[in-house]
Amino acid sequence: MISPFLVLAIGTCLTNSLVPEKEKDPKYWRDQAQETLKYALELQKLNTNVAKNVIMFLGDGMGVSTVTAARILKGQLHHNPGEETRLEMDKFPFVALSKTYNTNAQVPDSAGTATAYLCGVKANEGTVGVSAATERSRCNTTQGNEVTSILRWAKDAGKSVGIVTTTRVNHATPSAAYAHSADRDWYSDNEMPPEALSQGCKDIAYQLMHNIRDIDVIMGGGRKYMYPKNKTDVEYEIDEKARGTRLDGLDLVDTWKSFKPRHKHSHFIWNRTELLTLDPHNVDYLLGGRIDHGHHEGKAKQALHEAVEMDRAIGQAGSLTSSEDTLTVVTADHSHVFTFGGYTPRGNSIFGLAPMLSDTDKKPFTAILYGNGPGYKVVGGERENVSMVDYAHNNYQAQSAVPLRHETHGGEDVAVFSKGPMAHLLHGVHEQNYIPHVMAYAACIGANLDHCASASSAGSLAAGPLLLALALFPLSVLF
Repeated sequence: MISPFLVLAIGTCLTNSLVPEKEKDPKYWRDQAQETLKYALELQKLNTNVAKNVIMFLGDGMGVSTVTAARILKGQLHHNPGEETRLEMDKFPFVALSKTYNTNAQVPDSAGTATAYLCGVKANEGTVGVSAATERSRCNTTQGNEVTSILRWAKDAGKSVGIVTTTRVNHATPSAAYAHSADRDWYSDNEMPPEALSQGCKDIAYQLMHNIRDIDVIMGGGRKYMYPKNKTDVEYEIDEKARGTRLDGLDLVDTWKSFKPRHKHSHFIWNRTELLTLDPHNVDYLLGGRIDHGHHEGKAKQALHEAVEMDRAIGQAGSLTSSEDTLTVVTADHSHVFTFGGYTPRGNSIFGLAPMLSDTDKKPFTAILYGNGPGYKVVGGERENVSMVDYAHNNYQAQSAVPLRHETHGGEDVAVFSKGPMAHLLHGVHEQNYIPHVMAYAACIGANLDHCASASSAGSLAAGPLLLALALFPLSVLF
């Protein structure tokens, strides 16, 4: 391990040597600015086509600081300094800010925010697919207060729809697309109180299979909530925690299969091999998936690598579609109390040390820190000396200011990146619930249809069925 004093010296001498030669010439920056200006002026020609496809990428917990750090990491993975790198979302022409608060919470959770950006209605913390008239955990406040999502609007319009997530499909983030629940934690009936069951409320996994029966693609984790209590998992046979949880004895995978018309091809897959061998031309309905984690555990390295992987998926989606007929929106539900700083020099490893010692306890510190979380450690009555630990380890928990078992969300606005038809409607600072209304307007589904007839007669209505895809990448899955 390099001593903190040597690190300080290295950081000082690299400040100048890491400046690329071309960046020392003012012409480089002027030319770059002129190219950007030229591109910006071309955006005056607005894309007002009707969207054939709508793709939403949701980075759970992907605040602006996470976006910036992921950008640097992406560059450093390609052996560049990193700061000058462009994420795929950076290339989107329109950027807005989304106000993430819940109706009863200054700092939001994933359930209330999901209801906003999928259903177009702000809601209380901990509730999914219901209005603010529903109180968390109170089943009897649900009926009559259900709100539908853009996935339902698209399906009602005869469109193909899909949900793909790296967490449980019945997690709060994706569940607002199809469920109406007074509590985000009611994954199966096993997690529900007797009172809620007696009042007729259904668990989220049950609703996935029954509320919108013809979702074309469902991919994610959460198998155990779909199987009877103690049923052995097909993949984790000896893991008791992976066994089925349902008290009603239902096998919801079989239920899903039984709902599909006999002339349609439906496939349930549960591993990568099955996915790769699948012929998409012979599939009408697909059920499969996996799970992931990040910021809440204070494991910044895992969260940022997940963000880079999400960016790769955004790039792949872009290569398969055209911005002429596809509206793509990239955003987050909320941020985290994640930050990086410390006057680090250009090209400093995003997971590295700041080039200075604390002027109070004389110890080094990493650039990445959390406002609170499990990384709070005191050794001998003092802050832990990070030079004595492997702070580059995949599971390293960055230091935090306040000790908590799980790091919390942040309350600041998050970015909304957009490209394609009507993307210019996502600009400025918006309430989070505005987002699905723009997507619906662009696709001529839901409530705003007055402009669609004129668009069709003008020849700008995209032909063919619309694909609404919700790609949800949790950088955190605990809250």
